[in-house]
Amino acid sequence: MKIKKILAAVIAAATLCCGVTACNNSNSDNSSDSSSSESSSSSTASSSDGAQSSDNASGSDSTPEKANVNVGVIKQMTHDALDKAEEGFIKALEDQGYKDGANLTLDRQNGQGETTNLTTIADQFVGNNVDLIFAIGTKSAQACLGKTQTIPIIGTAITDFADAGLVDSNDNPGTNVSGTTDMNPIEDQVDLLLELFPDVKTIGTVYTGSEDNSVLQAGILKECVEGKGLTYVEKTIINTNDIQQAVSSIITECDALYIGTDNNMASAMALVSSICNPAKIPVICGESGMVENGGFGTLSIDYYQLGYQAGLMAVRVLEGEDISKMPIEKSTEFAYCFNKDAVEALGYTLPDKYADFVVETKAAE
Repeated sequence: MKIKKILAAVIAAATLCCGVTACNNSNSDNSSDSSSSESSSSSTASSSDGAQSSDNASGSDSTPEKANVNVGVIKQMTHDALDKAEEGFIKALEDQGYKDGANLTLDRQNGQGETTNLTTIADQFVGNNVDLIFAIGTKSAQACLGKTQTIPIIGTAITDFADAGLVDSNDNPGTNVSGTTDMNPIEDQVDLLLELFPDVKTIGTVYTGSEDNSVLQAGILKECVEGKGLTYVEKTIINTNDIQQAVSSIITECDALYIGTDNNMASAMALVSSICNPAKIPVICGESGMVENGGFGTLSIDYYQLGYQAGLMAVRVLEGEDISKMPIEKSTEFAYCFNKDAVEALGYTLPDKYADFVVETKAAE
């Protein structure tokens, strides 16, 4: 009897041990499944956050984190400011995961300063149904907006988007256009001119009469100059062929010249300086690239950073943000720049506080 009780106890213990083992195995499987599920969920959420738009817009979970995109780049013409803006834009896309030749196709076009070329390029982009257009310069953006109201257009090197008819307002575009403004600090630049040359009584300017951004800047300059009790004079040009005559004429009427961010004038600063320096006429410019090519000095925005800022806006659009609700952005950082050759040509000695902002004239390419 005692033996039977012992055997029964042994059998019961064995049965209990098997049950516990089975239970532990079951819990392990469930824990593994749960962990796998949570990991998958976390990975999906992370992917969704990294590519906000594409997944939400398409409603498909199979969209890559950075979808392949086609971007058309239209530059009004070649000069330092516009070139730097283009470089900054492309670098911003790359930093955000869009690399040309991988998941990004860039179609980079140059209008060479001709409106007909810009129109042709705009037609080409629309025909190719690009995902986004990056327009460098006011006329570039205007040409593209004239051809599409659906393809998003991010612009830069545009002084005032609303004034150029690209948006309903700079705070609330209401169109398929947004971007970054290159409005230069004109009053601060005039103050710099008067700080360096306090005897100046008449300030002149030369600009392209058909460029909306240049007309706007000339109006601001006139108000600023006359508001300081000084005399304002101006000459307008149609294209670069008119620059030599216009500059040669205006320097007989003024003590100093202000050249804003006018594309034609920016592309010919070497010519402007060759006329003004021998006449001892200081040229204050709208941006630093113009100074590097011959102008006397400026307090300037950074066009590379402006282009980079526009590139970040483009990424937001590519990933689903509504461009019509994206306010126009502006630069908040400015830097001095002075041309060593121009300073010496005028026989001028810069105050010591500006010594770190002197550059050499860029070699002609």
